[in-house]
Amino acid sequence: MSETVIVALLSLLGSLGGTLGGIALNSKLSNYRIEQLEKKVDKHNNLIERMFKVEESINLMDEKIKVANHRIDDLEEKG
Repeated sequence: MSETVIVALLSLLGSLGGTLGGIALNSKLSNYRIEQLEKKVDKHNNLIERMFKVEESINLMDEKIKVANHRIDDLEEKG
């Protein structure tokens, strides 16, 4: 084979190797970023669930306060 063909084949192999390596690296980086984003979404969803429970608790306490105030008003009227 002539030197030109050998150089062309080596260039082809180098280009393929670089391209495939770049694709693999980019794929790993994308997967890492997706995993980090999934963790953030999980934390956010956990916060939303906890806030929903807190709001339910606040609403329950507000209702209890209203009942207690109503009972106090009834006792004051009788007294």
